[in-house]
Amino acid sequence: MTPTAKHSIRALRKAPQPPLSHPGATPEVDRAKRPALVKPSATGEELNRGDRVEGLGNFGNPTGEIGTVERTNENDAVVKWDDDGRVRVGQPWLKKV
Repeated sequence: MTPTAKHSIRALRKAPQPPLSHPGATPEVDRAKRPALVKPSATGEELNRGDRVEGLGNFGNPTGEIGTVERTNENDAVVKWDDDGRVRVGQPWLKKV
């Protein structure tokens, strides 16, 4: 039996950054950052009942869906799409046509 007092346990050193996911991976610091997702900006036009609108998809791209506004409030609008049923959609995701 050897006494354990002679052998002190050294503390682990702190890593300056998280470990790599696999050997040879690019460190997190050197990797390109993902661009932030962009919310489509509101057109500034107030939507009213009966307005024709076009749906906007990711990054504000038009989806091609056209519909008529049935009800609105300051945040959302209920739209009756020409080819589908009614859907509640946030106003930033609509563009007045």
